Amino acid sequence: MNPLKQNAIKLRKAGYSYNMISKELNIAKSTLSNWLTNIPFIPNKEVLQRVGEAKLKSALYKQRIKFENIAKMKNEAAKEVGRVSSRDLFMLGIGLYLGEGSKSHEEVRIVNADPTIIKLSINWLTEFGGVHKEHLRVAVHGYPDHDINEIVNFWSKELHIPINHFIKTQIDARLNKSTLKRRKLPYGTAHVYVRGGGTLLGGVRSLHRKIMGWIETTIKQV
Repeated sequence: MNPLKQNAIKLRKAGYSYNMISKELNIAKSTLSNWLTNIPFIPNKEVLQRVGEAKLKSALYKQRIKFENIAKMKNEAAKEVGRVSSRDLFMLGIGLYLGEGSKSHEEVRIVNADPTIIKLSINWLTEFGGVHKEHLRVAVHGYPDHDINEIVNFWSKELHIPINHFIKTQIDARLNKSTLKRRKLPYGTAHVYVRGGGTLLGGVRSLHRKIMGWIETTIKQV
């Protein structure tokens, strides 16, 4: 797990507010809300002194209602989804590639900052595209204050792809980029490429054409 996220969870469980955690870790509150939404907030003495008991009672009541609704919606969602079939995974992968994959230049490439999305996409390429780990190359895109070795090691560990399969890391040095990007994307984005190397059946171009066919057929029917 992302060390920043681990620290945020630790502080939240220790009873600190979003404002206090945001200042301590220099992370946007919107990111904290995404990371910590399912962790109950039990304010510590420091928070009680700063905020006041009346305000906290109101906040805790709203939190209880929120958690009850989350549990209800998740339960309903689980029943509606049911057991995921191989066909479901196939269609999920088409949707992921439609949103996150390269549709031009006849290259197979998926980009995202979320390791879960990247891993799902790799599993889809492996299961339905005939891709193996030796066909994969990863380029990491970061920001000037990233530690290059740290972010490459992070993605290598998360994706179980060796360092020697990583190609040039790119650092986005544009001056007009938001300073919040570093806090929202602590490990940048991973660009996962498929490289045939003569061992991918049909080659990368054929795989890309087939993926485009899957997408086109799906969109026409929908």
